[in-house]
Amino acid sequence: MKAWVLHGIGDIRLETVEQPRPGAGEVLVAVKAVGICGSDIPRIYQTGAHLHPLIPGHEFSGVVAETGEGVSDTWIGRRVGVFPLIPCGECGPCRKKQYEMCRNYGYTGSRRDGGFAEYVTVPAENLLELPDTVTFEEAAMLEPMAVAVHAMRRTVTAGSGTAAVCGLGTIGMLLLMFLLEKERQGGASDPAPSFKILAVGNKASQKQAAERMGLSGEQYCSSREQDTAQWLARQTGGTGADVFFECVGKNETVSLAAAAGAPGGQVVLVGNPASDMLLERDIYWKILRNQLTLSGTWNSSFTHEAEDDWHYVLDRLSRRCIAPADLITHRFSLEELDSGFQIMRDKSEEYIKIMGIVN
Repeated sequence: MKAWVLHGIGDIRLETVEQPRPGAGEVLVAVKAVGICGSDIPRIYQTGAHLHPLIPGHEFSGVVAETGEGVSDTWIGRRVGVFPLIPCGECGPCRKKQYEMCRNYGYTGSRRDGGFAEYVTVPAENLLELPDTVTFEEAAMLEPMAVAVHAMRRTVTAGSGTAAVCGLGTIGMLLLMFLLEKERQGGASDPAPSFKILAVGNKASQKQAAERMGLSGEQYCSSREQDTAQWLARQTGGTGADVFFECVGKNETVSLAAAAGAPGGQVVLVGNPASDMLLERDIYWKILRNQLTLSGTWNSSFTHEAEDDWHYVLDRLSRRCIAPADLITHRFSLEELDSGFQIMRDKSEEYIKIMGIVN
């Protein structure tokens, strides 16, 4: 089969490799669509992976082509999304079904071969069957959507105030999409908060996408053209944001989040860190004096239960409450996928989501 194989930092090649065979408890998935995650770029070009050679790619969907020992043949031919984290099942968090916090996890695309290939093996326990109404491209975005939903559901509850999303890469944009959907669709079983939703981005394409989702121009701040702190102060009447989602992972935006938090507010750290985080004393004082709650969020919940993050996302997709494919700005064949890597590495073009179409 064809696959993009990472041999070392900066050394990724399209090669013909042996097609994997599913082991006990596993299935072989014929990949149909695969997204490039922002975390794939430093893995390929800066830090390398946990082992080499490795086929990266953890955001993908496809069709079950073969089953291993102990897995029912009825899976063959089913359209699936795949939860990439492989929990150990034995540690403290796993015993509580908090698999995203597993202490000894595996991970498809970073600790074992992933989806930048024609075929990939995954545990059958990590499969989510897709309804016919969900496309392969949409299903390849289940993982980043679930990450965004995980951040939102751990923080936003019924109430009023201001929610700000700072950083409109894929996760930030999807978080904005689900916040707006929650505001529109909330009902008795899922109360919609009366939050005023604000967004901070730095690209024209981000503003255009946010407005297509329903965000007004007054609710969007261009950090390249405006003083973000002053804009947030004006938008919140000087009180600050009740919930601030930091989706960048840089020192200055973490400091902005703490400085712009309302008294008693929540700061949700979503962005992967680009460097060490160092807080100035004045920022630390703001955390203390405003009694801010700082929380980290990582990955998503997948328990095979209706209330987990993946089923939450799939429900909204099935009911067409969200349109994640609208965020796909580039599509490449598997053979051309390195063009997507380079666009994201060099930022040579504006992009939101880059998708590979495999079969």
